[in-house]
Amino acid sequence: MTLLFEDFDVGDRFDLGTYAVSEAEIREFAEQYDPQWFHTDPDRAREESMYGGLIASGWHTAAMTMRLLVDGLLADAASLGAKGVDELRWWRPVFPDDVLSATVEVVECDPERPERGLVRLSVVTRNGAGEKVFSMVGNVLFARRTE
Repeated sequence: MTLLFEDFDVGDRFDLGTYAVSEAEIREFAEQYDPQWFHTDPDRAREESMYGGLIASGWHTAAMTMRLLVDGLLADAASLGAKGVDELRWWRPVFPDDVLSATVEVVECDPERPERGLVRLSVVTRNGAGEKVFSMVGNVLFARRTE
C-alpha cells in the first residue's frame, strides 16, 4: 500500500529497522566527503582523538539515517521530496560495528495544496546500546488523494 498525505496522523510512529556500520564504510565515506583524520586514520584516531578510535562522519550518520528512512517508510509512500531539515543534531559518535536503529514520529501535518501536503517527521537514530546518536525533523512532501 502506498502511503499518501492523508494516511499520516500526528503521533504516528514508525520503526525503520537497523543498519550495521563497518569500518570500511566509515573510511570510504570519509575519504570522499569528510576526510578528517578521526574518520580516516584508525591508528591516529585510537591514539590521539578524544573518541578513543575511528568514528563516522556526522554526514555519514545522516546518510545512513536517510537510508533507514527510505527503506523503512519512504519507499512505500508517495514522497515528493523534502523542503528541508530542521533541528539536525549529532548527539554521540558512531563507531565501527555499531548497529543503528531509527524511529520516526509524525509531529505535524499541513495540507499545503490540493495535490500535496507537508508532513513534519521527527527522526531519531540510536546505537546498539539505545543511546541517541542523531536526530532531525524532516519537512517531507507527500502526494494527496485525488479521488
